[in-house]
Amino acid sequence: MTRERSDRNFDNLRGQVRDAGATSGNRLLGFVREVGDTASTLWWRFFDWLAQVPWRKLFVIWFLLLLLSATPFGMHKQAVAFILMSFGLKVLAGGKRKAEIEAHQASAQAGEESLERRLVEAQMAALQAQVEPHFLFNTLALIGQLIETDPPQAARIHTHLIEYLRATLPQMRARSSGTLGRQLDMSRAYLAIMQARMRSRLAVSIDVPHEMLSATFPPMMLQILIENAIKHGLEPKIEGGRIDIHARVEGQTLVVEVHDDGVGFNVHAGDGVGLNNVRERLRILYGNRAQLLIEAPLDGGARATIRLPYAPDIFAGTP
Repeated sequence: MTRERSDRNFDNLRGQVRDAGATSGNRLLGFVREVGDTASTLWWRFFDWLAQVPWRKLFVIWFLLLLLSATPFGMHKQAVAFILMSFGLKVLAGGKRKAEIEAHQASAQAGEESLERRLVEAQMAALQAQVEPHFLFNTLALIGQLIETDPPQAARIHTHLIEYLRATLPQMRARSSGTLGRQLDMSRAYLAIMQARMRSRLAVSIDVPHEMLSATFPPMMLQILIENAIKHGLEPKIEGGRIDIHARVEGQTLVVEVHDDGVGFNVHAGDGVGLNNVRERLRILYGNRAQLLIEAPLDGGARATIRLPYAPDIFAGTP
């Protein structure tokens, strides 16, 4: 029994030694693999840096290395070897690597901008899907009432509604930019319907030179500003008011204003969904070359101004 117990103890000890050896081997293998991965990562970071660093800056680094190598503790041979190696890599492969990096960055940026644009357009479609049914139901209800009391007026509103839908639906489906003239066609039809609903409580003035009608202007933006002016400025005002729409060119910038003399706006309330949508679309389409300004004029009301690059659409036959 004593001998059998000694044999079992020996076998257990041998197994423990074998397991310890395997564990140590795995740890060593893992350490070697980690060192290799780290070295590879550092090498490619150095290579990417070398591909993108300007020649002028690289010359300065080489010069400093030569100065350091001239000191008693310097390593002249290593410094010269580094300079020759970096010069060779920069000349032979640096240009290609730099092009690959820039192409990758441009592709990533384009992908982000495309995703942002699709997101904003989806938000605009969702916003319009919320606004349109409410507007259409109210208009159809008004037509139904006027058929009994004022058939000619009901016929006129019906005509304006058809014009509004004819102008709106293609622009809601379009992915390219529209023109200012097309936006005005839609807005005129919308304002005619609103005047029929609000009667003497709404007056409208549109001052847009004919030569600006073909200017590129993103779909639905003007409509959102007008709807915002009526909903938050004029409808809450008992006696109503007026909306003035102006457009002008300042240098290379198209300036479109929607001014109402309503109750004004609460500066602490912030922008609503519609105005935030306009701001985001302008940012994506034009970057810092376009902006939306919301102001409180001294004579009351509110003024919303869109400023964007002036680009007449030379292929537009009619606005």
